Amino acid sequence: MLTIPFDSLTDYLGITLGHSAWTQISQDRVQAFADATGDQQWIHVDVARARRESPWHSPIAHGFLTLSLLPLLNQQVFRVAGTTASINYGLDRVRFPTAVMVGAEIRSKVELLAIRPQGEDRTRASYRSTLEVRDQDRPACVAEHLVLYTRRSR
Repeated sequence: MLTIPFDSLTDYLGITLGHSAWTQISQDRVQAFADATGDQQWIHVDVARARRESPWHSPIAHGFLTLSLLPLLNQQVFRVAGTTASINYGLDRVRFPTAVMVGAEIRSKVELLAIRPQGEDRTRASYRSTLEVRDQDRPACVAEHLVLYTRRSR
């Protein structure tokens, strides 16, 4: 894992910070997400029907499940040291270019896109996370997400 000092964030602009480990998407995880969100669409939870009728001949993960794995995966790639808080500030752009079939493995590739100071002790960073699917050319998700960092008192 890469550790970036708060005061050195600008040194990493435009750089790929790294990749997370591969994480398998199980039917149990898909079902748990469906139960938590109420999104019980058959293409995700009805395994027999998905194998018969879906274009992938398999159930697929919810796009929002894939997106929700960003914190889990990205914390394996990097951390910013010298902060008291790292706050999810939102998303600027999200796309789901390809589906994630149950049983597939995904990982995150993270790039630092921009840094915007928010006063003396706070900085907003913009990252691009590309959620890659093992053995697939197209990513499952590409998201530009924002994090607000507060510097630890000196």
